[in-house]
Amino acid sequence: MRTETFKMERPNLVKAGDKVKIIERPGTSSYSYIIDPAVAMSGCYQERDRILSEYGIVKEIQENNRGFYVIVEFDE
Repeated sequence: MRTETFKMERPNLVKAGDKVKIIERPGTSSYSYIIDPAVAMSGCYQERDRILSEYGIVKEIQENNRGFYVIVEFDE
């Protein structure tokens, strides 16, 4: 299993246990990912660290003074 973190700007867009679709966005030298439809965004990943799964399961939502973070588990 692989776990990745996505930044979510507003609360309650997804909840733990939800199955989410991931969209890959290639950049010039890295890749980023969005939980569709524009729920949360990942950081940047190098080619060797790309997320290969199209779907993941939300493991938990964390909140701190910077906002909301979606922890997604992938079967990789």
